[in-house]
Amino acid sequence: MDMARSPRLQAQLDQQAAHFTASVFFDWRLLPYDVRGSIAHVTMLAEQQIVTPEAAEKIIAGLEQIRQEWESGQLTPRLEWEDVHMNVEGRLAEIIGPVSGMLHTARSRNDQVALDMHLYMLDVGEQLKWGLLDVIHALLERASADFDVIIPGYTHMQAAQPVLLSHHWLAYKSMFIRDFERLSQWRERTNYSPLGAGALSGTPYPTNPGRTAELLGLGHVYDNSIDAVSDRDFLLEFLSWASLTMVHMSRLAEELVLWSSQEFGYVRISDAYSTGSSIMPQKRNPDVAELTRGKAGRVIGRLQGLLTTMKGLPLAYDSDMQEDKEAVFDVVDTMNSVLIVVSGMLRTLTVNRDRIAKRLGNDFTAATDLADMLVKSGMTFREAHHLVGHVVSALESLGKGFQDVDANWLKTVAPQINPEWLKQLSPENLVEKRQQPMGTAPKRVKEQIVATQKWLADQGYRFSP
Repeated sequence: MDMARSPRLQAQLDQQAAHFTASVFFDWRLLPYDVRGSIAHVTMLAEQQIVTPEAAEKIIAGLEQIRQEWESGQLTPRLEWEDVHMNVEGRLAEIIGPVSGMLHTARSRNDQVALDMHLYMLDVGEQLKWGLLDVIHALLERASADFDVIIPGYTHMQAAQPVLLSHHWLAYKSMFIRDFERLSQWRERTNYSPLGAGALSGTPYPTNPGRTAELLGLGHVYDNSIDAVSDRDFLLEFLSWASLTMVHMSRLAEELVLWSSQEFGYVRISDAYSTGSSIMPQKRNPDVAELTRGKAGRVIGRLQGLLTTMKGLPLAYDSDMQEDKEAVFDVVDTMNSVLIVVSGMLRTLTVNRDRIAKRLGNDFTAATDLADMLVKSGMTFREAHHLVGHVVSALESLGKGFQDVDANWLKTVAPQINPEWLKQLSPENLVEKRQQPMGTAPKRVKEQIVATQKWLADQGYRFSP
């Protein structure tokens, strides 16, 4: 069999291989960070007398021009230069000539790309923190606007006990505050400079990695050159953070999907965040909530993918690690969009107070409190639990609720229960009784709102007038 390939076929194969190995089409967003790191690097080289001040000045001027061209959209990626780093170096050579070659002195693409990702992720973290704060504020606005609304609280998706709707909104606030705190802690472990590690063993040049870190505003330098170029923990930890945050987003989205259905009818999602059916004119599909729920799986999948990539890699750098960027960039873009649309969806939805009020009267969510009244009269809780369960079953068979109970009927079914107690089982009374810390009583929920407002202010969040 003739294995010879035509020049045209070989050229096609070469082009496919170039596309397969190139990263420039997805790491292009790193260019300003690559330029920033290069400016710090060449500044340090000049200070250490590794390159001349004149050469450093010329290189920095060329790098600034490249950054301006990128920002204005004049600069486009070139496949023959493979990645963003070589695109910067190639363009720099076009601008200033052979002196550009001095830039890569005492540096490898291994510590260079690691630095770019540290710088990029630190900026991403700050951006996402502000998005989280806005979601928390949107929940706070809902809690204030819906303060007088009582809903059935659920366990096992069965109506359990009445709670303030505000209390329910604020439960998500607590989740997102933890997410915010985790992201803040992650920043401390990301605020490291790997520059100076070279390919894996350091460099024989008299560089000053601490000075480079200082110029870049980074707080620490890696203490091991192999770890510096091998470490992707900060990216895996970011994906872990994003996955947990998206689990919280998905749970919120799932409740909005349920609550906006005809079966519940508790809320109406605004037209900006829902769409009509392509065939059924009566439907309003909660698309934003559903997509938020769906994108949680996408983010979790990216974490699983990168964990699987990293688990079998020997030290130090391997080309497999190039897979980190598409995973991380996709999650960054997903998180940015989700934080924006979820806060908007929360702020614009409408609560159906009448529907919720009608639902509250027919769900036996006062059963536990009725059992507690029996306990206070001297009965053990287990006995009270059994007796109230018997009453509930009897009322259900009649299609009635506590509000329909006749005193004579109750005397026959459960004489231990005082008919006057049933008058105390309004949702308002039951909510008011939960006065202990973390309870759903209006006083306690108001305390949560005030505390969250203060917390947001402490983070520097600016409240709109």
